Amino acid sequence: MILKKLVEYLDSNRIKYVNVTHSTAFTAQDVAQSAHIPGKEMAKTVVVWMDGTMAMAVLPASAMVDFNKLKESTGAKSVELASESEFKDRFPECEVGAMPPFGGLFNIKVVVDKSLAEDKEISFNAGSHHELIRMAYADYERLTTPELGSFSLQKK
Repeated sequence: MILKKLVEYLDSNRIKYVNVTHSTAFTAQDVAQSAHIPGKEMAKTVVVWMDGTMAMAVLPASAMVDFNKLKESTGAKSVELASESEFKDRFPECEVGAMPPFGGLFNIKVVVDKSLAEDKEISFNAGSHHELIRMAYADYERLTTPELGSFSLQKK
């Protein structure tokens, strides 16, 4: 089920979006394939610890986080991957690993890889492993006011 809090937030801000239902998929790249979306336009949310504070690193499904670049990009002294057991309770009503990249809904900082801003649209999990939201990237950036950086590394 799509995250009710997300839909209310988008609707209250008069954002145009499309809700796409797809076959169940657990990785962002599989979601992109299932929904027939290029991997570079499908955003994935990676939960990290930055200087002891939880944050969302948002990057294309076709890439992976370069932790050294993320550290340099944000000026953090330490950056490490958060485990599912550390963050699963921070995202109520979301299936683990399917949280949308809206840190404001969960009181968490958002850092977005600049490569996502190159496309007019962005797609992302909507709280479940079988639904996603597609919307204008400009609207996403306006609502989330993320910190932008260059920290993705293309998968081989």
